[in-house]
Amino acid sequence: MIYARFYAKARGCLRLRSLLIRQCLAEILGVFVLIVITVSASAQSVTSEGTKGGYMSSALASGISVMVAIHVSGGISGGHLNPAFSLAMCLLSQCPWWKLPIFSAFQILGAFLGSATAYALYYDAIQHYTNGTLTVTGPRETASIFATYPAPYLSLRNGFLDQVIGTGMLLLGILGIIDSRNKNIPKGLEPLGVGLLVLSLSLAMGANCSCPINPARDFGPRLFTYVAGWGPQVFSTGNYWWWVPIVAPMVGSATGTAVYQLCVEFHHPPEGEEAFPVPASEKAHPGTEKEGDIPIYAVNKYVVDTWTDVNSAGNPATEHGKREMAPSP
Repeated sequence: MIYARFYAKARGCLRLRSLLIRQCLAEILGVFVLIVITVSASAQSVTSEGTKGGYMSSALASGISVMVAIHVSGGISGGHLNPAFSLAMCLLSQCPWWKLPIFSAFQILGAFLGSATAYALYYDAIQHYTNGTLTVTGPRETASIFATYPAPYLSLRNGFLDQVIGTGMLLLGILGIIDSRNKNIPKGLEPLGVGLLVLSLSLAMGANCSCPINPARDFGPRLFTYVAGWGPQVFSTGNYWWWVPIVAPMVGSATGTAVYQLCVEFHHPPEGEEAFPVPASEKAHPGTEKEGDIPIYAVNKYVVDTWTDVNSAGNPATEHGKREMAPSP
């Protein structure tokens, strides 16, 4: 009873009325959950030297974390979790432009805090694995646990294209999932669909640079590693790779959004119109019966009353005398 009263009083005092602040807190918490799960899975794989996970487990954790993060924040802020998605919403007039830098800043903050939490969780494991030396390159490097780095063969040009295509595919998929006039995924399953989409992209496009496709997911953890002991090399490694996972996903977001609009959204019929107009000659009119073949999948059920003679008494059958029949397809 005392706890319930304290809880009710605290809720009344701490409840926020500002929608913007609530949305910013939701974005922080959503990205925080996303990064804690994603980075922790990577840390477990690296520090165990593959005995307790690998790329598949990290990709799976990444997809599931996106699903959980959308559930955490989606009802308040829309579950953007990604500046590239926020940009797409602004381009589609679903979010005011002045919110883009605010959401992006709080998403990066959530990623920074999530990285710090994962580092605290695996602090001893990382120190043991590295013998106390935090490096960005070399056989015992651990910076890639947090942020993404290019493969040795990858050029900046190809890496930029990688992120444009990856983020473009991400936006194409998300816009298709949330488009109520397209296939219209069942309500409540959107987070699962987006999570599976991220999982598929991680499995298909992760070889070059681990498929960041999210500026906040890459820059927040990279900023944390800079202040946590890895040093300025986190920005200079890979021919100053750090800016590519920030700029390229934004370009990919705009590209993917434009492609979906040009190929799908612009061609939806106006509200109230039939998607596939039926010629006037084929429309059914009141009082008339339209002739046509019955589709093979249309099964009509009939209830047939049967009558049986019971000891020549002529009594009708009971309910057990009725049977339900259906024509074979």
